[in-house]
Amino acid sequence: MPRSYYIFSNGRIKRQENTIYIENDKGEKKAIPVEDVDTIHIFGEVDCNSKFFDFVAKNKISVQFYNYYGYYSGTFMPRESNLSGFLIVKQVLHYTDPALRLKIARSFIEGALFHIIRNLREYKLEEEVNLINQEYDKIASVNSIEELMSCEGRARDIYYQAFNKFLREDFSIEKREKHPPTNPLNALISFANSLVYTTVLSEIYHTQLNPCVSFLHQPGERRYSLALDIAEIFKPLIGDPIIFNLINNRMITIEDFDKELNFCYLKEEGRKKFVKLFDEKMKTTIKHRKLKRNVSYKTIIRHECYKLIKHLLGEEEYKPFKAWW
Repeated sequence: MPRSYYIFSNGRIKRQENTIYIENDKGEKKAIPVEDVDTIHIFGEVDCNSKFFDFVAKNKISVQFYNYYGYYSGTFMPRESNLSGFLIVKQVLHYTDPALRLKIARSFIEGALFHIIRNLREYKLEEEVNLINQEYDKIASVNSIEELMSCEGRARDIYYQAFNKFLREDFSIEKREKHPPTNPLNALISFANSLVYTTVLSEIYHTQLNPCVSFLHQPGERRYSLALDIAEIFKPLIGDPIIFNLINNRMITIEDFDKELNFCYLKEEGRKKFVKLFDEKMKTTIKHRKLKRNVSYKTIIRHECYKLIKHLLGEEEYKPFKAWW
């Protein structure tokens, strides 16, 4: 099964014949098994040359770059090999038609709130569950993307405030802050969301979907907004439980964070701890009800893309993924 490869060390990454090598500042080399890799995540300060990019492009490997603070910076995507002009037209038509767009956007928020409620029930927070259920029930009657986003925003506010009831006290949160995160929990959430986003983006690349044409988030310059859409479903299912595990089992501590003026971020060791659990989770398999076989979380995300394609082509109505276990 193709896997993701994470690079934290500084140095150089280059092609040598039919192999990719990461060479650190000490001159130590490590080979990357290209035949088993579909995505490379680069967190360190790494020099790359054109031979490297040509090689990964030919092998259909995407490369995700993160900045000094560990947050998503950009993506190198190989030339698209699964282009479908017909599907792109259908995708754009569903975006430009308000009713068709809203129907898909509703599904993304429905999937997100379902998994948020699922998380809260794990900690028996029925008061918060009831409040978010009220927002969940409003989804079917909203008449615009703005109203839908308001429901989602209120639900997430309740969700994040509930973290204070079951996470360790030194990881409290007053409100969700993104640009920039100002405390350890916000920094951890942002880092988790970045990894979910880039994972979804990599899976979109393997389908005929155009990652720039979205339905919930407004398409814009310099971002793959469809990945933001689909990631809404999987952030509370994949990223958040890892955060809870790391904090409550004291696998991550306040010492794993650095704080600058109005800005907090994970140190490298903290990122490695999260990535280790994230990679393990993505490889975890579940017996899929519909596919009737064991599939990984990564496969579930790609299957979600295929479900959306079927909806756009009028073959099968899109229903968001909802964990049943």
